[in-house]
Formats: sequence, C-alpha cells, structure tokens
Amino acid sequence: MPSNSPTPAGGPRDAADTPHGPTGPRDPSAALRTATAHPAAPVPVSAPSPERADPIDPKPSPALRDRAPAAASPEPTPRGYRAVFAVREFRAVFAAHLLSLLGVVVSELALTVLVYELTGSPLLSALTFALGFLPYLVGGTLFAGVADRYPARRVLVTCDLICAGCVAVMVLPGTPVGGLLALRCLVASVSPVFTGTRMAALTEILGEGDLYVLGRSLLRIVSQSALLIGFGVGGVLLAALSARGAITITVGTFLCSAALLRFGTRNRPARTGGDRGGALLKESLAGARIVLADRRIRALMLLFWVPALFVVAPEALATPYADEIGLGPAALGLLMCAMPVGHIAAELYAGAVLAPRVRSRIVLPVAATGLLPLLLYGLRPGMALTLVALALAGVGAAYIIGLDQWFVDAVPEELRGRAMTLLTAGLMTVQGIGMALAGFAAEFLPVHRVVAGSGVIGVVCTLLLVREVSRTARATAPVDGSRTEVRDGADQHMTSG
Repeated sequence: MPSNSPTPAGGPRDAADTPHGPTGPRDPSAALRTATAHPAAPVPVSAPSPERADPIDPKPSPALRDRAPAAASPEPTPRGYRAVFAVREFRAVFAAHLLSLLGVVVSELALTVLVYELTGSPLLSALTFALGFLPYLVGGTLFAGVADRYPARRVLVTCDLICAGCVAVMVLPGTPVGGLLALRCLVASVSPVFTGTRMAALTEILGEGDLYVLGRSLLRIVSQSALLIGFGVGGVLLAALSARGAITITVGTFLCSAALLRFGTRNRPARTGGDRGGALLKESLAGARIVLADRRIRALMLLFWVPALFVVAPEALATPYADEIGLGPAALGLLMCAMPVGHIAAELYAGAVLAPRVRSRIVLPVAATGLLPLLLYGLRPGMALTLVALALAGVGAAYIIGLDQWFVDAVPEELRGRAMTLLTAGLMTVQGIGMALAGFAAEFLPVHRVVAGSGVIGVVCTLLLVREVSRTARATAPVDGSRTEVRDGADQHMTSG
C-alpha cells in the first residue's frame, strides 16, 4: 500500500489513531495516565511457540523472539540495522513497503502522463500530483480510528487490496478523467491509515526501544531511495509501455505487498480490545482531540511538522530557480536529488554509528539548525553551492531518528495507532501547504529570496518549538521517576512510573 512516505527533509513523501477502549469511551486524562516507561530493548523470557499464520496471537512477542537463542549460535548477537533485519516479521514489512512504494511512485508518474494524454491540460496533469497530498488530512483525521479498532494485519492487507482495486479500475479504457482523479484521491485517503497502522504495528514487531527506531529509520531510507529510483524506473517503463501498461504493473506490487503482510506477519489483536460498535468517525475525531490535548505529544508532533513545512520550499521551486540562474534540465535533476541524498546519508550514519543516547541528545540542536543551510539561497548561489545547501538541509533530518523514540515513549499504547496516523496525515499535509505557499510567494518575489525567507522563518519557528519541547520534557520526567502529563491549562496529572 502506498505510504507516500512522510520525509520531512527529503521531499514530499515518507513516515495517529486510537479509539477509546474495549468497552466504550474513556476519560481523556485517564487514557493518558496509562502511559508508562518502556524498556529500551525487550528481552525474550522464553523460547517462542510455533508460529501460526491465522489464529490471533493474544500476546505479541518482542522483536527478539524471532531470533535463535544466543547460546545456540556461535555468531555474535547482531547489532544496529542487522539486528532489525534479523526479525523475520520486519523483513516481510520491509519488502512489502519497498514493493508498494515503488509502485506508488511509478503509478504517480504514469497517471500524470495518462491524464495529460487524455486532456492535453497541464493543470489537470499537475493536479494529479497535488491530489496525492490533499486527501491525507481527510483520511488521517476521519479514519484514524481504524488503526486501533481492528487487528493491524487485517487493516494493512485491506488497504493494499483497496489500492490494488483502485489501480485496476484506472487502467480500464473507459475510465473517465474525473474517475481517474477520484480514484487517486481514494488511494491517497487510504495511505495515512496504512502508514499509521504500520508504524504502530512496528512497536509490536520490534518492541518500543532502539529496534523500533532503527526499523522506522530503514523505512524512511527506503522512501527517500524510492524517490531517486522510482522516477527513473517509471521513465524506463513509460519508454517501453503505454501509461496504462505502466500503471497495470502497480496492481501486482500492491497484491504482492498484501500477500507479504498476510503471510509474513502475526495476526495480533486490536489495541482497543477488538472489533466493537460505535461510530468510527466519532472515535477518530475523539482520538485526535485526546492526542492533541496532551502538551508533550502535541509539541513532539509539531517538531515533526514545522521543519517539514519550510524545508520543501527549494524542491517546490527547483524548476523556476534553475531557470533563474540559467541551469538546464540535467542540473534540475541534480537539484531534486541533493536533499534526499543528504537525508539518506545522515539517517544511515545516525542509525549505524550513533548510540541511542547520542541520537537523543542531538534531536533539539539539529532540529534548531537544520534549516540554516537554506539561508545560502540569499546569496543567489550557483550550481555547486546550491547542491551543498540542499544536501546539508537533507542532513538536518538526522534529528528525526531520535525524535521517533521520544514520540513512541510519549504516546500511550492504546492511543498509538491514532497518534501515528495523525502524525502521518499532518506531515503530508504541511508539506503540501509549504509547497503551495512557496509557489504563491514566488509569484511576487525572486525565487532565491523566497527560499532564504523560508529558512529564516523556519529557524525562528523551530527555535520556539524546541523551547516548548524542552519544557515539556522537564515536566514529564520529574526527578522521582514518575511521569507528569502536561495538558493545556494549569492541571498536571501524576502517574506512577
């Protein structure tokens, strides 16, 4: 299923939801008081029982349960990214993500070509891309409750099948342009539910410590790499096939992704106690209110969103900037690749080299300074300096890998699906808004000033947000080890550690 992966520093793709509970709505403060500190790395207590594909596993095992006991193998215990790939279920999730993401990128490119062939309208062709962003807010807000109301595997497989069905209808010769755009919207609406459900499911597959953080990092790296590879693959396919023929291939990628998730992951129960009645829309909106009412969670979400709002400006304006400084189409491709390359390099270094404690320490400093390279645009730089600025802006995304751990620690388990779906939807939405605002500003100001101005405003906003995150960290981690939930107003709710 597509994730249009949220990737704040590398482009318009990537990485919130939880119903009230098994028996009905809960008091919001009570839901938040259930948050507890989790061990950084789950340790298996006993050997795993034989795996069964279909029955629901009532006690999801920690990630390390999929490995052979240390005493039975002369090999040293794998560390870093190798430890994540040692988990069988993650390998299935990773492969499914790779297949579906490549399919999404190829289908996006092919669909824009198809719409242009049918209409001859540049506006409708561009709108096809825009529709990949706009429905995220709707799907991520109104359907967020799905992620916790139903078993994760069922949700993920169903989302993949819905997308396969939509793409299959797209390739039918009689499908009108309006139908193509509507199906594009439906696929984009499903995406945040899929992505949020998968993010929450990773905490059950990999645990809530460093393996989860590294697993999220790998999925982001794949998302960034898909931007670099997917459009190239799509171009080759369009040279060999018709637009509809290229889109047809993505039906197979969605079906393969569904099969990998269906047979490669355990069937765990829903986080809120299984299927139950009640209005899904009401549950989804209530979950969003509960999540956003918590000052700490809200601040962490904004730390994902705010830098992403401003960092997309140079990518959104890459074409007019290349024209402004007299660069050709080949140079434009390099400009589009520079930021994802910087992001991938920073993510790999942070995940493979830095210890979890160090990754946590760099979150706020790197977030605060990550947009500073955009100020170089104020000099109206040439090709070389522009590439350096973009690559450094991509490196600024290194703070996200530590922020992932803070976020999963802050969100109670029963709210995790909705919280992560809302996070995904908001991230995609703010990137779309950021692109639109940058384009609007460039109608009145030179492109290099718009990008530099985005950097200045973004740095100021991020610094204010960093201050808020620091305050909530002190409020939620008192000296005695208990957890204080900070909500709007003066009330503070204490929980036992």
